[in-house]
Amino acid sequence: MALSEDPTPTASLPASPAAEEPRRRGRVRFRRAGLMALPACAIAGTLVVLTAQGALAAQFAISGMPFVVKADTLKGTGFGQFGGMDTMPEGSPNAGDTGGQVLVIVTAIRQAELTNLCQSVELGGTHLRITAGNRGTPVKAAGLTTDSTEISGKVAAFDNIEIGGDASTFDKPPVKGPLGSFGQQADTVTITDVYQKNYATTATRFTLPDLHMSFASEGC
Repeated sequence: MALSEDPTPTASLPASPAAEEPRRRGRVRFRRAGLMALPACAIAGTLVVLTAQGALAAQFAISGMPFVVKADTLKGTGFGQFGGMDTMPEGSPNAGDTGGQVLVIVTAIRQAELTNLCQSVELGGTHLRITAGNRGTPVKAAGLTTDSTEISGKVAAFDNIEIGGDASTFDKPPVKGPLGSFGQQADTVTITDVYQKNYATTATRFTLPDLHMSFASEGC
């Protein structure tokens, strides 16, 4: 929500020349047919089943350590959501019994603003905690994608939402899903009391006003 477009909260990334063009997020990898669960209106808790002949390749090898993202409000334009698969490097100590792969909900937003952002990751008994956008100026992100295993919010509102479309045909979010995959897209999205459990966040640009990073005994 990893919070996710002027979610990663740890750095400001340079603008991409292709930020204004929809782009594919990786390639379809035909490892196996499987069932991928995607909440349609994920925040509302309605469960739908997505069947695809493969999974998305991660843009990078994930560490396998989940991190929490919270925000008072998320407002975005150009919203899309579909299922995906993130992969850890071979031999990762964080793989556990997952086989090094994590089934995720990919949320993509062309332009996003977040107020009172908090991100934390547990590191051996302590937490690395990052806050931003809590003094009147929101965090801004462009080309934001987040790979989540859990998403919730108090209220979610969508304008012109389309549920059940083939994610490879989407034109509203900054990225597309694989051919044949179930997804949803909308012109705008607004979510209050946002919570995400993420494994990856990417953005073409991430601006974090009033950034503060520290170690803390508790996470977000």
